[in-house]
Amino acid sequence: MNTTETVENPPVVTAPESSQQPIAQFRGEALTKLPDDLYIPPEALQVFLEAFEGPLDLLLYLIKRNNMDILDIQVAKITQQYIDYVELMQSHQFELAAEYLVMAATLAEIKSRILLPRSEEVEEDEDDDPRAELIRRLQEYEQFKTAAETLDELPRMGRDLHNVRADAPEYEKERPLPDVALKEILLAMGEVLRRVDQHESHQVEEEALSVRERMSDVLSLLSSERFTPFVALYNVEEGRLGVVVTFMAIMELIKESLIELVQTEAFGPIHVKARID
Repeated sequence: MNTTETVENPPVVTAPESSQQPIAQFRGEALTKLPDDLYIPPEALQVFLEAFEGPLDLLLYLIKRNNMDILDIQVAKITQQYIDYVELMQSHQFELAAEYLVMAATLAEIKSRILLPRSEEVEEDEDDDPRAELIRRLQEYEQFKTAAETLDELPRMGRDLHNVRADAPEYEKERPLPDVALKEILLAMGEVLRRVDQHESHQVEEEALSVRERMSDVLSLLSSERFTPFVALYNVEEGRLGVVVTFMAIMELIKESLIELVQTEAFGPIHVKARID
């Protein structure tokens, strides 16, 4: 429910003459000032100040506004203010819940029991304060209201906290191929020599091998578009001499910048490719 304050009805409302900004559009024309005969009814200027969740919430508000102790309520004063509020809501055609009217009747009953004189016999039989039940309900409601306000102050997902998700940007970094060290080439050659020793056989005839011819043979096996394994350039059946000649031919080709060696990782296999001028 809401309490209201009614502003006195002004007879005539006019806009300042100095205002040049249009305040409304009427039939396509801009109005820079209010009409002189404009009438605003009283019920159009009402300010809603408080919102109550029920009759107990309204009673707590009245008790706190009057600086009363909840254990020592001045029922007569509170009842009058409560009834004034109910009559105000009814006069402005607000629909009141039935529980507000029930509480008004309860307050009226407690007020009458307090104000009406009682006989000594009744006082001896009725030691209970007629406000006791109302005080108990108010205390219980105040506890729950305080707990609800405490919970409402806690951070809430979707109100105070929000899930944030951001995808990591796509980032591709080019990793340059490492340079092939001479030590790696010698290790690869040593591996080929060990394979040659396993296939070593008796040489009956000595075949003359030319480094220049072997350079041409190596170039014929290579391509500028694909990599060839370093060990694939050797023919183990030629023995140590053939391996040495092939190795010297490869070194000469590297020296003349006709081929290039690539190793993708440390201690990985070495590949050869013809260089493009």
